[in-house]
Amino acid sequence: MGQKVNPVGFRLVLNKDWRSRWYASPKEFPEFLHSDLRIRRYVKQKLALAAVSKVLIERAWNSIRVTIFTARPGIVIGRKGAEIERMTEEITRMSGGKQVKIDIQEIKTPELDAQLVAENVALQIERRISFRRAMKKAVQTTRDFGALGVKIRCAGRLGGAEISRAEWYREGKIPLHTLRTPIDYGFAEANTVYGKIGVKCWLCKAEAVAEPEQRKPNAPEKTAPAAS
Repeated sequence: MGQKVNPVGFRLVLNKDWRSRWYASPKEFPEFLHSDLRIRRYVKQKLALAAVSKVLIERAWNSIRVTIFTARPGIVIGRKGAEIERMTEEITRMSGGKQVKIDIQEIKTPELDAQLVAENVALQIERRISFRRAMKKAVQTTRDFGALGVKIRCAGRLGGAEISRAEWYREGKIPLHTLRTPIDYGFAEANTVYGKIGVKCWLCKAEAVAEPEQRKPNAPEKTAPAAS
């Protein structure tokens, strides 16, 4: 039986980072963990149409910094910053009165973000577009924007069939076992009238070129004393 691992957690030490950055004692840990889950759930529901890729949460002593990565920052900010203020008040209430600051990071190319690609396919399936057509179009669009490889997998009652199955399309290279390769992973669910359909996306971007080490200036060579 195949053993599967999340590509983000698999690469945490090398080229990925945690999405919750804080340290807590064993007593506080459950409270902080469930607070993070509530904040993420609230942000995803509140900004369902804002193409939110991920939510980064950092905690200090009595403050919380929430960084929202989105392809549509205008929807998140709202008119004159009204949405940001409303969300700040709500998250402050949810976190027990702690000081909250919300930052926004714009995603320049949402076609190269695995989470947004998966959510786009799920949204099309909810709108009753053929899952094969949605997957093929997403693969082609992602490749056109310069991805080295992409794989999309849909599972569930595809096409309203009585029995569930899984289908996938892959183009380019997806070396999942090569840790230095920056594999981006996203998962979304399509809520259809005949049940949930899960969509997974693996996306291989170009490797970052490592800068050559700066050579130290050569030390002056020691010369042997001349023989008398």
